[in-house]
Order: sequence, then C-alpha cells, then structure tokens
Amino acid sequence: MQTALLTELKSFLDAQSLPMTLIDDIRHYYLPFTDRLALKKPDGMLVLGINGAQGSGKSTLAEIIKRICNHQYGWTVAVLSLDDLYLSCSARQKLAADVHPLLMTRGVPGTHDVRLGLQIISQLSNLKSGQTMRLPRFDKARDEPFPEKSRREQQGPVDLLVFEGWCVCADAQAEAELVEACNVLEAKEDADGVWRQFVNRQLRECYPPLFAFVDVLMYLNVPDMDAVSRWRSEQEEKLALLEENTARKLMDAVAMTRFIRHFERLTKYQRVRLPEISDVVCTLDASHCVRDLRYRRGFSLAE
Repeated sequence: MQTALLTELKSFLDAQSLPMTLIDDIRHYYLPFTDRLALKKPDGMLVLGINGAQGSGKSTLAEIIKRICNHQYGWTVAVLSLDDLYLSCSARQKLAADVHPLLMTRGVPGTHDVRLGLQIISQLSNLKSGQTMRLPRFDKARDEPFPEKSRREQQGPVDLLVFEGWCVCADAQAEAELVEACNVLEAKEDADGVWRQFVNRQLRECYPPLFAFVDVLMYLNVPDMDAVSRWRSEQEEKLALLEENTARKLMDAVAMTRFIRHFERLTKYQRVRLPEISDVVCTLDASHCVRDLRYRRGFSLAE
C-alpha cells in the first residue's frame, strides 16, 4: 500500500472514530477487490452498488473505496447514498395519509425519490471534463433534503460511482411471503398487509430502473439481526455527536427497536437473496471485521 494512501486512510479512520484494525481488512480484502474492479472499468462511468443492513458500514466502505481508487488509479469517484434520495417530510406525510401511516418513517422502498435518483446517475454518467453538478444530501436532523447551496459539488468526468444503500438492488418478494407478519409492528400496525404490499410493489415496479445502473454489486453480509440492532444503535450515538447533527434527538432503546422493525422483513429476505445475486459477498463477523470476501462463481470482473 502506498504511504500516501495509508496516511490518508488512517486520517479518515481517525476522523470517523473507527478502529485502526480496519487497515488489515483494507489491505487483505478491499485493495485486491479494487484491483479486480479496475479490470471491469469501461470507457465511461462504472457503477458499484453496495448493499448491507443498517450499521453494516456501507458509507464507510464507500469512502474507503473512493480513496483507494483515487490514489491507485487516479479515478474521479462519486458517492451517492440511497439515504440522500429520501422524500421530504411533507411528501411522506401525504403518503402516510393516502396509503399507510407507516410510510411516514423514511427508509423503506416508496420513501425515496426514485425519479431524482435516475436523473442524478444519468447526469453523472454524462458529466464532462470541466463540468460540475451538485449531489443531493438529506438532513436527518431536520428530516428534510438539504437546500441546493448545501449540496456536495461533483466534478466530471466520473470514473466510478459508488451507490450505497440498505436495499440497493433488492428485488420483490413473492406475494405469498407477505401474508404472515414478521414482527409485532406488522402484526399490530399493518394487520391487513397494505404497507408491506405497497413496499413490495415499489420494489417490483419502481426501483428496477434505478438499480439497473449498477454494474457490480457488493453485499455486506451481517452475522444476524442482533448485530444489526447493536450496530445501528452505535451508529445513532455517533451521528448524534457529529456537529451537523447537534439538533438530532437520539432515539432511545424503545424507539430504536421500533425503527428497526420497519426494515426487518427486507433485511431478513436480503440475507437469503442477496448472496445469490451479488457479484461480491463480504461476510462480516460480530466485531465488524471481514471474515470472508468471495466472488460469484463464474463471474469475472474482466468479462
């Protein structure tokens, strides 16, 4: 690993209060992955999708890959989170009134601005040298998108887009799988299945064009739902400490448990489905370290 890259990665980990042991994972797993990724690079923009449950480290990995590819290959790398495509509070209030109250909580398919995502990725792929554009950001403290002036500026041309999100490239479940409630939230607040059927319909009808941009899909495979709850709680505490989130109210244990139940169905489904359809599966242990990284059988990043 180049000294300059190592220094930048250590600085990034320190700024994010992340353990330096991640350097071992970077050296043994992520550097070889980016070497393979470079073989897949087309003339235009390559899109890497990263899927993983809440707290699994998607945004951290996206920033690590950005720094590696910039240093190793001189690539211009853009990062877009599915979280930054959330609908405004008023738009979700309308969904909650028109479709189901559970849609007030952002996160599940149906609470993102898919049209905006399509527009942003298309614009990024066509961004020329000397041109710039602003990428959307969502302010979770205010529960609203950031205004235009506060958005990140991206220069072109973009060699790699890292598109990360907890349900990136997820597909719809079979209708029969929606009948039985998966937790107390669904049993009590979605007894007739309207909410979960709406979410599933969004995955089947609205999100495929957005996910079709992804050229290479990486799945962060978490140990179990207990790890998701623990890591998401740790993430919430860290977010509350960041300067831009000083107005953010920390969810207590009860609120966090309820929040995660909104995602439980799809998270469990993806733990079965995503390893089958992903090009790369990164398995994490209970300590958040990489236990294994494997490539889909028969898949070559150079093909």
